[in-house]
Amino acid sequence: MTRIAICAPATRITPDHAQAIEKLVAEEFPQHSVSVHEQCFASHGHFAGTDMERLEALIECANDPSFDAVWFAKGGYGSGRIAEAAIARMNDAAKEKTYVGFSDMGYLLAGLYRNDIGQAVHGSMPVSARSETGREAVRRVLRWFSGDTSGLEPSVDGKTPTAAFNLITLSMLNGTVLMPDLSGHVVMVEEVSEHLYSIDRMFFHIVNALPRLAGLKLGAVTGVPENDREFGQNAEEIAEFWCARAGIPYLGRAQIGHTADNHIVPFGLASPAAAE
Repeated sequence: MTRIAICAPATRITPDHAQAIEKLVAEEFPQHSVSVHEQCFASHGHFAGTDMERLEALIECANDPSFDAVWFAKGGYGSGRIAEAAIARMNDAAKEKTYVGFSDMGYLLAGLYRNDIGQAVHGSMPVSARSETGREAVRRVLRWFSGDTSGLEPSVDGKTPTAAFNLITLSMLNGTVLMPDLSGHVVMVEEVSEHLYSIDRMFFHIVNALPRLAGLKLGAVTGVPENDREFGQNAEEIAEFWCARAGIPYLGRAQIGHTADNHIVPFGLASPAAAE
């Protein structure tokens, strides 16, 4: 059995979201158990509780040896405000866990990977369990927890180290104490709700900061707002343009993003199968 703790380092979920993930696990994945921390329902402005409340809940889940994994409940903005402090307080039990999330959770995944704490994994989150399309993305993670590798992003082969990020999160991480060394990695990026000129701006930043990648793959770019004029390049053309300028191999599209087709990307060269 995989014993999974759920906490919310950024924004809150509702009791309905918690009930949906608990029901899905009980009915379809009895080999797992989920424990939703009460902090997930807290509210403080934009966040799921104060910075201290979110920090303490994360530490409680990470440092508890009775859990095998920490599954971040939801993205939104906020995990970067507590990531450095949380990592500094993680114990030996935290180093044995798997941590799953994406989007804003990239701040935590990056910091965990940099500090060699557990297995950081890009994957969908429990908040999606209420909708039918979202449930399939959640099932993909739960199958992976059972050792089923069918939900891995197809290019993950366990031979070349990988990492996956929301594009703006990766851009913001560069130059910070959370940023891992991604030299020699295939890095996959995705984005949601950003103008094309903003995507171009972020690519300008990351390709100049990460010049020694084994390659870059572009995931889904969705919800692009309409601008008052055409940018002149689509998202893939932007990625190809900046990769060519920086000498980074552009490796095509990745099956990651803010969609139901979001696939799993373990960070590094760890075995792509989760421990049963």
